[in-house]
Amino acid sequence: MKPFVIDINCDVGEGVGNEPDLFPYISSCNIACGGHAGDEATMRSITALAQQHQVKIGAHPSYPDKPNFGREVMDISNEALSASIKNQLATFDGILEEINGKLHHIKAHGALYNETAKNEELAQNYLNAISEYRTRAIVYVPYGSVIASLAKAQGFELWFEGFADRNYNPDLSLVSRKSDKALIHRPEEVLNHVLPMICENRVLTISDQLVPIEVQTLCVHGDTSSALEILMYLSTELPNHQVKIHQ
Repeated sequence: MKPFVIDINCDVGEGVGNEPDLFPYISSCNIACGGHAGDEATMRSITALAQQHQVKIGAHPSYPDKPNFGREVMDISNEALSASIKNQLATFDGILEEINGKLHHIKAHGALYNETAKNEELAQNYLNAISEYRTRAIVYVPYGSVIASLAKAQGFELWFEGFADRNYNPDLSLVSRKSDKALIHRPEEVLNHVLPMICENRVLTISDQLVPIEVQTLCVHGDTSSALEILMYLSTELPNHQVKIHQ
């Protein structure tokens, strides 16, 4: 039987400082570009660490809203948001040039990610802002989302992303972090959550419905308290289920 292949990614450079522990167990990373977290110093150190561990490097732009960690929808004009995203990516791209690094992908953060999944105007504005990277970088997006449809039609290369440590609603939106059921902490439960996504193209939602989904990459949030335990467990257990972690 041919093994299933999955990429494992983490959101990093967000001030937790656990990247040296996480990087041996992941295959791609999403580095904060200064919108919700991070600055040039953290971008430099984390990209260098990613190179050291041969982890694929991604940019993680956000609403320019550090006080709310990019997790609240921001009242901002399309022009101002576009300018911020372009600036975040230009800064990050400049650092990659300094260290001869390669941009593998772009993944929006937090509220921007969630809103572009359902808001066509916002999704198009975001795609316009990252358009110069269309032929250089993959875009990580949720399966079945508005942004996925728009990006595919406009010639972006996509990887559908699933969330290993987050529960889903039946419409494939993530359960709000305000709910005590939002996060999945126990490694064994994470494994049971992701195996149907990888092997069966479906996910068990919070309402016990199995809903179709496709995933090429799975996110374990770097600031989840049990992130390291989850990643270590998946690295051991996924191969036992004919799942290979992408290199």
